[in-house]
Amino acid sequence: MSDTVDLVINGGTIVSPDSRYSASIAIKDGLIHAIGAPEAMPPARQTLDASGLYILPGAIDVHVHFRDPGYPQKEDFASGTAAAAFGGVTTVFDMPNTLPTIDTPEALADKHTIASSKAYVDYGLYAVLGEDSIEHVPGLIEGGIIGFKLYMGNTFGRIPSPTTGAMLEAFEVVAPTGKRISLHAETNSIMERRESRLRASGRTEAIAHLDARPAVVAVEAVARAAILAEWTGARIHVLHISSAAELRPLAEAKARGVDITGETCPHYLLLSEHDYETFGGVIRVNPPVREATNRQPLWDALMDGTVDVIATDHAPHAPEEKTRPDIWTVDCGFPGVETQMPLMLTEVNRGRATLEDYVRWSAENPAKIWGLYPRKGTLTVGSDADIAIVDINREWTIDDAKIQSRSKISPWQGRKATALPIHTLVRGRFVMKDRVLQEDARGSGRSVHAIQQMPPATPRNTDTTMAAITSRSER
Repeated sequence: MSDTVDLVINGGTIVSPDSRYSASIAIKDGLIHAIGAPEAMPPARQTLDASGLYILPGAIDVHVHFRDPGYPQKEDFASGTAAAAFGGVTTVFDMPNTLPTIDTPEALADKHTIASSKAYVDYGLYAVLGEDSIEHVPGLIEGGIIGFKLYMGNTFGRIPSPTTGAMLEAFEVVAPTGKRISLHAETNSIMERRESRLRASGRTEAIAHLDARPAVVAVEAVARAAILAEWTGARIHVLHISSAAELRPLAEAKARGVDITGETCPHYLLLSEHDYETFGGVIRVNPPVREATNRQPLWDALMDGTVDVIATDHAPHAPEEKTRPDIWTVDCGFPGVETQMPLMLTEVNRGRATLEDYVRWSAENPAKIWGLYPRKGTLTVGSDADIAIVDINREWTIDDAKIQSRSKISPWQGRKATALPIHTLVRGRFVMKDRVLQEDARGSGRSVHAIQQMPPATPRNTDTTMAAITSRSER
């Protein structure tokens, strides 16, 4: 090899979903050029000594809320993607409940302009799938999206939940496109009714939020969405799985051949109802942190493949928005994109899973599910050089005041961790090096929709779709 490459990383241990091994990595023009013995590497303009560190594919967080446009005081694309870089996350999928809501091609174009000028890491943009945006599906896809987000239950932004009839029509329209529909799977009518009764009875303490949203709201929503996906052939993804009870309709749908995937988040794996006493409204999130009995089944579901992905639902708010005494006035969510990898690798160190498992959940599976593999989600020759270089023996304590997010309040405050990303590269470029943000990388992030290649669509029951029945001539 006589060609000079841009960077060679020496001395680290590379981790894949199947193995770990010591090797050097050569990077050229943003791609992985070679992997092998140090002496086999071509000459390089720059080298990095990663001795004692682990080299992971950069995490792909398929569920973040960067609040831009509309709420930049909570977060914007610069601060959010900086937090991602510090967390070893090299690609994020940003949700559409901004202001304006991303439900038209025009709003999407404006958001692309914002993201491309600020992003430190690569990104995909979601568009809302609802009653009013069904007509915009072709234009939204043309405008460049990673997928659609459908809100079966209310959350921040109060995007209206479509009726089941509108959901069916929306699935019918999206199914032939092959795009995946990510679901906030909570049944809105149950939650609204319970919350109104709790408010009327004077319940304002933090745990009342959990009482308003028992696991059945998710169980019913997952089962209903799976039936619609099975009927239409739409691809769906269940966001933020919080309860053991959801796992049955998810597993049953997979067994029936439904193209359904699911994610869970660190707060559902590591926190419980007991943390409401410590953190109060800070812990309020949709779906809620649930009873401790749900945690081990969620870990088990990750291990057996029922749940496919680790994501964060990174949802930043200001401290005053999280500490109001009346839980119903507290904004839902908290930051997580920067702390997910340290938290999960701390559990790896405790024996809950292996590094190989973590790479599968955080990188390979998301890339495969959203049609980005093998360009993303793997460290193989020809792939994008999206890399997290991690010290898995670094003891430190999470301090909300020091995280990159503008939201300086979370239920992770004071929690001890034993792993930390040291360097993060996106397409071969350092975006975080030696725990320092590389300011010149701002605006270097790209939308991944251009490289997305979903498998061929398999729509079903196309003769009974709304479009089919309304276009038939009178008989």
